[in-house]
Amino acid sequence: MIRKTALALLLAAAGINAHAALSAGDIAFTSFNADEDGLSFVSFTGIAANTSIYFSDNEWTGAAFNTGESYNVWNSGAASIAAGTVIRLSAYDKTTPGASVGSLSRVTVSGSANWGIANSTETVYAYLGTSATAPTTFLTAITNGSFAVDGSLTGTGLTEGVNAIRLNTLANSATPDYAEYTGLRSGAASYDAYKPLINNLANWNVDTANGNYTATIPNTTAFSVTAVPEPKNYAMFVAGLGLMGLIARRQSSR
Repeated sequence: MIRKTALALLLAAAGINAHAALSAGDIAFTSFNADEDGLSFVSFTGIAANTSIYFSDNEWTGAAFNTGESYNVWNSGAASIAAGTVIRLSAYDKTTPGASVGSLSRVTVSGSANWGIANSTETVYAYLGTSATAPTTFLTAITNGSFAVDGSLTGTGLTEGVNAIRLNTLANSATPDYAEYTGLRSGAASYDAYKPLINNLANWNVDTANGNYTATIPNTTAFSVTAVPEPKNYAMFVAGLGLMGLIARRQSSR
């Protein structure tokens, strides 16, 4: 029994970050498509079964969301999701939206009814919360407008270029209605190494002509790393081996 317990502790130590609570930057958007009303995002850490992430394109004021637009909730489902997985959210404006992994559904909130993704001045936030209107942890955000005007990052713990991305580097009259990350998805030593790449607009394909990408399906190829286990887990793995050895020696001396 002791050996089994030690093994369980060892496995937990080796994968302790696999299903830890999500924090800012643990997910990132990989596409934004106002033509199709769809989004996609990658998780840079494992997501536990039955995890719910809220998405809203209501503007955050610095203390709360305003009204008039939409809230959706994505649930990971009955099985855990591996780090590097890309999830597509489709038909975002429909009564029954879709998700390539897990499920996406509307959240009805009084005063919010515009379910589509706008082709200008639009910001979408992803966050954990006790409800759709009560965020506890902002995970990431994407805007084709400005975080200074079209939804704030104040009070979110997010920083543009670090764990949030602004697609609009053009005049407001030509804001992007489609954008997709086109950078590396393999070869990095850790998932953290992808974060500065995915939050850098130089690694995105951006289009400003309305309607060009209505039927475009985003790239859902998973991100992968070359180092196994990641360095932050390796020390715990070695410590776990030492713990098992100590327990085994104590047992054999009895």
